[in-house]
Amino acid sequence: MADSASRVLLGDIGGTNARFALVTDEHMGPIETLRVTDYPDFAGALAAFLGRHLDGLPISGAVLAVAGAVEADRSMLTNSGWVIDAGRLEKTFDLPVVRVVNDFKALAWSLPYLTPPDLFAIGGGERAAAAPAVVLGPGTGLGLACFMPRPRDPLTVTTEAGHVTLPGANAREDAVIAHLRERFGHVSVERALSGPGLVNLYQSLAALDHLAVPPRKPSEITEAALRGSCPTSREAVDMFCAMLGTVAGNAALTFDARGGVYIGGGIAPRIREYLARSQFRARFEAKGRFEAYVAAIPSWVIIHPDPAFIGLQRLARQGV
Repeated sequence: MADSASRVLLGDIGGTNARFALVTDEHMGPIETLRVTDYPDFAGALAAFLGRHLDGLPISGAVLAVAGAVEADRSMLTNSGWVIDAGRLEKTFDLPVVRVVNDFKALAWSLPYLTPPDLFAIGGGERAAAAPAVVLGPGTGLGLACFMPRPRDPLTVTTEAGHVTLPGANAREDAVIAHLRERFGHVSVERALSGPGLVNLYQSLAALDHLAVPPRKPSEITEAALRGSCPTSREAVDMFCAMLGTVAGNAALTFDARGGVYIGGGIAPRIREYLARSQFRARFEAKGRFEAYVAAIPSWVIIHPDPAFIGLQRLARQGV
C-alpha cells in the first residue's frame, strides 16, 4: 500500500482512545492519542489529527484497527457510538483506499515480531514456533484473536469472544455471575474482564457482602488492591485475575495455541506483577484431564507500549 512518494495512515481506535500515526518509507512517525469523548464522531477526530500533520505529501491509504466487529470495511464501535466506514472516509478525506480491521487482528499480526523485552512471562514451557498463538486483552472491552503461522501465507482469525458466556469456577464466582445476571440478563466475559467489568465485580462483591463501598473507577480499584487498603477491591482484582486465567486457558485449548497465549489490553500490563502472583496461571492450567497439556503452553503479558501499530505496519506493507 505504501510507496516512496506517499504516506500511509495507521489508526488504533478503542472505546476510550483513538491513536494515529503516519508511516513514510517504512518509518513510523509519532503516535498521537485523542480521547474518543472529545469528538462527536470518528471523522472529527481524524480531521483533527490530519489538520496537525498534513504538509502537502499525499496519503496513499489507511489501515484502521477498531474495537468492534467489522463487516465490509465498516464497524460500529462496541463501546462507543462512533461508526467507521471505509467508503465514507475515502470520499470525505480523498483517500485512495481505507481498510478497516478488528483491533485484535492488528494485535495478532504483531505477535511474530514481539521480542523478549516486549513481553512479561507468566509460566509455561517453550512456545511451538509453527503452532497457533492467541492474543486476548481486557481494556474498555475484551478482544481475542488467533495468529496461524502457515509457511507461505500466515493468517489471523478474529473473534467476538468477549461476548461469550462468562464461566464460573467456584461458588463465589457463581454468586457474582448470578448477581450480574439480574442486571444484564446475559453475562458475557466482557462484563467481568474489562475496565467496566472490574467495576462490576467490585460492586457485585460489595452487594453480596452487604457492604457500603465508595464508587471507584477501574484504576482506583486496582490501586486500592495493590495498596491493600480495600478488601473488596482486593477481592475484585483477585477474581479478575483468576477469571482471566480461566478464559485464557479456554482460548489455549480452543485454538490449540501451543505457540503461546499473549495478554494485551490496557489493564494487564499495569498489574503484571500482581497477575503473576495471582491465581491466573493456576486457573489457566486447571483443565482436568488436559492440565498437563495446557501447563506446557507459555503465557505472557505484552508490555510493548504500542503493539497494535507493529501489526498495522505489517498489514499496510501487505496491502491488506
